[in-house]
Parts: sequence; structure tokens; C-alpha cells
Amino acid sequence: MSLLKNFATVGGATAASRVLGFVRDMFIAAALGTGPVADAFFVAFRFPNLFRRLFAEGAFNSAFVPLFAKALEGDGEAEARRFGEEALSGLLFALLALSAVIEIAMPLFMFVMAPGFSADPEKFDLTVLLTRIAFPYLTLVSLVALYSGVLNARGKFAAAAFAPTLLNVVLVAALVLIFELGYADTPNAGIVLSAATVIGGVAQLAMVAWAAARNGMLLRLVRPRWDERMKRLAALALPGVLAGGITQINIVIGTMIASLAPGAVSYLYYADRIYQLPLGIVGIAIGIVLLPDLSRRLRAGRDDLADHTQNRALEFAMALTLPAAIALIVMAEPIIALLYQRGSFAAADTNATIQNFTRQRLAQLNQ
Repeated sequence: MSLLKNFATVGGATAASRVLGFVRDMFIAAALGTGPVADAFFVAFRFPNLFRRLFAEGAFNSAFVPLFAKALEGDGEAEARRFGEEALSGLLFALLALSAVIEIAMPLFMFVMAPGFSADPEKFDLTVLLTRIAFPYLTLVSLVALYSGVLNARGKFAAAAFAPTLLNVVLVAALVLIFELGYADTPNAGIVLSAATVIGGVAQLAMVAWAAARNGMLLRLVRPRWDERMKRLAALALPGVLAGGITQINIVIGTMIASLAPGAVSYLYYADRIYQLPLGIVGIAIGIVLLPDLSRRLRAGRDDLADHTQNRALEFAMALTLPAAIALIVMAEPIIALLYQRGSFAAADTNATIQNFTRQRLAQLNQ
């Protein structure tokens, strides 16, 4: 029952975030449609999120949470906090170094990420500018992921689950400002949204850090050390980077190809937002709750309980995601038209988005 309660907490928070996310996307569709500013912003927004999913929320957290839970269970709270501080400092150092390199070489990365934009110098330059503004979000959201792992390992799921809603709240407020200032479908709209992305990251980090402080787990910055625990963390994270890299490479290739056609990056973004809904509410919620729970049971030598928990989670996921996938394919047109078709988003954009959406759902079912 506790496991289902935690699923419900994380799933409910994720659902609230996704609802706000759809409100955000409805505003973006009305303000930007599928024009060049929309394409530029979606690439700028996707770029730091690509690294986030590859390193922070994927490989790093899958390695950090079991090790932190193990330290908490076996070595006590003080030792677990010390390990968390070492991980925080090491992660922050790596992120700042990576960000400095990418900010300087951003035009080169854009030639790889969106080569089709180079045919339109104005669009390409705008994409580089927006991505440079938005890229610090990677550092912020990666620290959010670490603090979320700390909270989840302690069985505290609410704050970490609700933190993403703050990004959507900030972006919706920015979109209201864009309409009020008459910036719709102009480069200024992309600049405001990119800056709001970073502000949203600050709000998310403040929320999870405050929750960690309330639980006695506010982590200090210490001098990064390459000791045995950090080597173990890196060794466990590497397979996650390799496995997650396959999905992220697919995203990069899809964006590269889409950049060759006007509006295609936007069509992919709008379609992706809908097909990710069951994954976010069900799949991610189960994974977040399951990882620390399995770590504790395996640490205690209760393989039977770990197997039972994992089997129930798989059954729960299959019971919800398969019907959702079929329903979303059948109802694709009315869903997309209801959510997006207004303002700068025309009926032709709905049809193009439906084609991308249907292909993505079929691919997900095949997986």
C-alpha cells in the first residue's frame, strides 16, 4: 500500500506538472505557432534538456540513489550527507566546466544539432542566442535531480515531484507577459522564454533545497575529491550514459533531420509532448519510487520482496500505458486540435503534428 501511495503521490504531481505543461504549450502554440522563432526556441529548450536526461536524471541519478540509500541504511545519516556533499561538488564542477565549453563553442554545436538552420542565418543566429541564454538551466536542473535523489532515498517524494510545476508556472507567466507586450511571434518572445527557463530552474532548485533543509539534508559545497566513492559513482553511471545515449542520439538525429524543413522541429515538439504524457505520469513515477525501494530491499537481502515489488510495478505500468497508447492514437486529431489549434497554430499545423504523433506512438508500442 505504501508503494502505491508513493506512486500516486509522484504520479499525481507529475500529472499536475503535465497539465500545466499543456497550458504552457497551448500558450506557446498561440504565440509562436510553428514559425522560425518557435523552431529556434524549441531547439534552445531541448539542448540543455538533452544533456539533463543523458547525465543528471538518467545515468547520474540511477547510480547516485542506490549508493546514497546504501550509505544511509548502512553507515548512518552523517556519512550519507558527506557522500551527498562530495557528489554535489563533483557534479557542479563537471557541469560548470561542460557549460563553459559549450557556451563558447555554441555555434559549432548548433551546426550539429540543427544543420538545416544554417541555410537561414537569421534563424541560426537566433537559435545560438536562445540556446546560450537557456543552457545554464542544465546546471540548475541537474542539481535539482541530485537533491531529488536525496529526498527520494529518504522516502520523501512530494517536493521533488512537484518541483517541475514551478518551471511551467514561470513559463506561463512569461507567455502572459509576451502577449501583454505584443512580442508574439517575434525574436523577443524567444529571448523572454529562454530567460524564463533559467528562472524556472532557480525556482525548482530553491524548492528541493528547502525541502532537503527541512529534512536535515541541506548539502554544503566541499572540495571535489576523486576518491573511491566517486570512482564507484562514475563506474555505475557509465553504463547509464551508454544506454541513455541511444535514446538521446535518436532525439538529436530527429532534430537534425527536422531542422531541414521549416516548422518540422515544432511539429516534433508538439507531438512529443502528448506522447510523453503516459510515460511521465506512469513510467517515470514508477521508476522514481521503485529505485530507492529496491535498493533498500536488496541491501537488506530481501530478494523475494524486491522481485515482488518489481513485478507489481510492471503489472501496474502495463495496465495503464497500453490502453493509453491505443486511445491516444485513435483520438490524436481532436486532442491536438483542442490543445494547440488557435492563434498562430493553424489547421495545417494540426495535420502535420498528427502525422508525427502517430509515428511516435506506433514506435513506442513496438518498443
